[in-house]
Amino acid sequence: MASIVPLFSLLSLFLCCVLAKGGMKVAPSANGADHRGRSLQSNHVFSVLGYGAYGDGRHDDTKMTSCTKFQIEGTLVAPPKRSYWIEDTIRHWILFRSVRGLTVTGGGTIDGNGKIWWQDSCKINSKLPCRQAPTALTFYSCTNLRVDNLELLNSQQIHISVEHCSDVRMSHLSITAPGTSPNTDGIHIAHSKDVKVMDCAIKTGDDCMSIEDGTENLHVNNIVCGPGHGISIGSLGDRNSQAQVANITIDGARLRGTTNGARIKTWQGGRGYAKNIVFQNMMMDNVQNPIIIDQNYCDSATPCNEQKSAVEVSNVLFNNIRGTSASREAIKLSCSRVVPCHGIALHNVRLTLKRGGGDAESSCENAKWRKLGTVMPQPCSLND
Repeated sequence: MASIVPLFSLLSLFLCCVLAKGGMKVAPSANGADHRGRSLQSNHVFSVLGYGAYGDGRHDDTKMTSCTKFQIEGTLVAPPKRSYWIEDTIRHWILFRSVRGLTVTGGGTIDGNGKIWWQDSCKINSKLPCRQAPTALTFYSCTNLRVDNLELLNSQQIHISVEHCSDVRMSHLSITAPGTSPNTDGIHIAHSKDVKVMDCAIKTGDDCMSIEDGTENLHVNNIVCGPGHGISIGSLGDRNSQAQVANITIDGARLRGTTNGARIKTWQGGRGYAKNIVFQNMMMDNVQNPIIIDQNYCDSATPCNEQKSAVEVSNVLFNNIRGTSASREAIKLSCSRVVPCHGIALHNVRLTLKRGGGDAESSCENAKWRKLGTVMPQPCSLND
């Protein structure tokens, strides 16, 4: 049996390494006690103000210590009951905020104990109200961040979220949750720039990676994904919002049994852009929608009406993408009538049906694209 190390005991060893202006919010171990048997309440806030930092915008708090590593070597288990959580902080379990030069590593495991949340999700039971659930591990407004050699299991909702961060390196992460678990994205990135993600294996019930508004200069390499919803840019432009995503490269990925492969999804009514995007060197194995651009995305119980604006999708390259499709429609370019996709290039793409039964097919609507090398199946007439 794996050892269970409560988060409180880890903090007592490594709190001096965390230089966060606003402190750090965390929850205790599953039994609510540390390794010395002391009782803990959930969602403790540990502030570095009590450890020599000023947090006043004038003093240099980085001088209080040269240590920047937070090491997880055992297993952290989230509280087993929803009643243990404070409603005001329920969106996060482990949160690092405003930390510069942080490394989180150690080979340990973060177990979100998500089953108790999934069974009460409105996506599992439509009769239940939709309620918030925690993200297991959140990095907010961090700079020069390194996350390496960790295992995340069964998050309540998103496993890892990177928000408003810069200069981020994430590698050798294993993320696992059942394919039926709702909203359990593997790695979620938003409002962040200069991010690299490499050598990760992700099995989950939602997007293996979700790349959202404000992401710029993201490079992803050597990702294994499945089950899950694939690698998704979006959704963008929901509730008539403006989105800006640029300079995204997904280079080297294997997707097995996912509902999507390389996907861009935007809502009608949005504004802004998703541009300069590369999906390349990807292998699809029984993927439902291997290549899909959907500017008419609608995750709603009622139909979405046509709007007069859309997030512009341009300069997208799908290069060296091969494998098998679980559906006959292997390539789908469903673009906006108001703001058509343009600058779409397919280069050396070969997708076939998984179990025979004829050739794979494709569809194309309001998309301007060009062909480089062999493309099978070919979406529509060349028009760009």
